[in-house]
Amino acid sequence: MGASLNQTPFLKQPYPYYYRGKSLWVIFIVLFLMSFGFNYFFKPFNVNLSEHKMPYIGISLIHTITAGLVFLLVCFVFLYIQYKIEEWKISNEIIFLLLLFLCIGIGQFLIRDLIYDNPNNWSWKYFIEEVRNTFMVGILFVLILVPLNFSRLYYINQKQAGLLSLLQEEHESIGAVFIKTNQKSDDFYLSTSDLVFAKSEGNYVEIYLEEQSTVVRKLVRIPLKDLERQLQDDPYIVKTHRSFLVNTNYIEEISGNAQGYKLRLKHCPDPVSVSRNMIPSFERHLQRRI
Repeated sequence: MGASLNQTPFLKQPYPYYYRGKSLWVIFIVLFLMSFGFNYFFKPFNVNLSEHKMPYIGISLIHTITAGLVFLLVCFVFLYIQYKIEEWKISNEIIFLLLLFLCIGIGQFLIRDLIYDNPNNWSWKYFIEEVRNTFMVGILFVLILVPLNFSRLYYINQKQAGLLSLLQEEHESIGAVFIKTNQKSDDFYLSTSDLVFAKSEGNYVEIYLEEQSTVVRKLVRIPLKDLERQLQDDPYIVKTHRSFLVNTNYIEEISGNAQGYKLRLKHCPDPVSVSRNMIPSFERHLQRRI
């Protein structure tokens, strides 16, 4: 068994990847309003009115719009390259935010000619100043919000995982299912009562089967979505992650962390993840079993 969450260093602990879908736009709106309010009402840095080409409210708005557009651009790039999104940790979150601050600082430097009448706009002095100011404000928010959000999610998921553990009851499976693979000669019968879990490996699936109180691995040439479709009649096999199918009869323990749940399965040394976007369907699945 891998190290428990409490033994895992803080920076290596799982953390949700928020920067996609509905949550991305919620974050964008919240940050937009916070950034504009912070700039306009608090005036956190030196303000030289003689250099302004427009009223200060307009300058605050342009700074905020620039930061918002850079934020969306960086998020879309990460979505496009899919950089460790499904294995996001606190360390990834911090690196992402630092990169975001750097890009926003560069963006704020590039718009200086639009809002400031200063012959030295395109100087290293103001480049460093814009990047520094962005980091100062951004890191302040990170130091406050990331630990608070981590603690909130960890507490919620731990509590819910404890409740889900109480729902665990073992049931009989539907028996043997004929599985059609990408190679007809490799087609086989799968006893769903022996299936512990399945893990996607590209165009293959690693199927882990119980055999005399141990788990054996079988490599099959079939996409996980095809295997899931062929096992859909078994109510005790559920997708917990884009890479995992789990037989809930083999769940021994459910624990929570900031990103979702971790499942400890019989005879398996390593935990299996329930990703954040799979939590609702996983919870409904367990509740239907009662």
